[in-house]
Amino acid sequence: PECTSLSCELSAAATEPGVVTAVAIAGLLALVAFAYVRDAETVCRRERRRVTDEHDAFEEFADRIAALDPCRIDATDRTAAGPIAETHRPGTVGGARTGDVRLRQVLDTYQNTVMSLPHYTEEYDESVTESIAAELGPDTTVSLASNGTLSPGLQSALVDRSRQAARARRSLADAIGAEVDALSDAETTLSGIERRRSRLNDHLDGVSRGARADASIDIWRRLNELERECDAVATERQDALRDPPVSPARSSGADTAFHEYLYAPTEGPKHPVLATVASVGDRIREDRTRVARQIAGGI
Repeated sequence: PECTSLSCELSAAATEPGVVTAVAIAGLLALVAFAYVRDAETVCRRERRRVTDEHDAFEEFADRIAALDPCRIDATDRTAAGPIAETHRPGTVGGARTGDVRLRQVLDTYQNTVMSLPHYTEEYDESVTESIAAELGPDTTVSLASNGTLSPGLQSALVDRSRQAARARRSLADAIGAEVDALSDAETTLSGIERRRSRLNDHLDGVSRGARADASIDIWRRLNELERECDAVATERQDALRDPPVSPARSSGADTAFHEYLYAPTEGPKHPVLATVASVGDRIREDRTRVARQIAGGI
């Protein structure tokens, strides 16, 4: 796909001859590294908006189904499988025949709420039957197909499972919001480390040759401290990766790691914070090596 993110634009800029001659490559690489985190924040905010929209759609679907007048059926028509598997007259789901106008209303309502979201077709690419099975359970579609009408048990199951799907979206949206905060905190910390690294270099360049030896030793020690701070950010992030806040599983039971779910489809690195830590850490180590050589050379 065409690269349109900020990090891609900066990466392209880093290869432009005019830019290379005007700006230090290290500075551009620093911008690219921090763009990874900002791109990740944008991705998370967009996904949180989508998940919130899905939450609202499932709540609306549940409200509309709860407002329908179900058709009462005799107890003798029930099977031992329970309310969700009640049978009446055979019908079809997603086809022309459903047996009862209320079942048609169920399908139409689902299509007009959950499946009408702008991103839904692009995101899931499912038929109404496949979507209901994935979100509300495959037995729901079996019951819809076998029932000729909307029984109270089927209605209750549809409402309850729709609200469960909505609650799962709310939890996921909250987890994505926490991820946005974590990205922002990491960017703030790493930006501060990068600024201090840059100031240390500027300070050393401004020190007179006679006082540079002592200044170099002090700056070498401070660079060590900055690297330890980078390591702390990396450790905190790795702990978060090992213990994700939630799994974005659908009702079908499909399981995807939280951070993979967020970043696998993106153009940038799959671990934007760790990629930025690595970039900042590399520059710190390069500076420290350069300063160590100056100290060894007896400046």
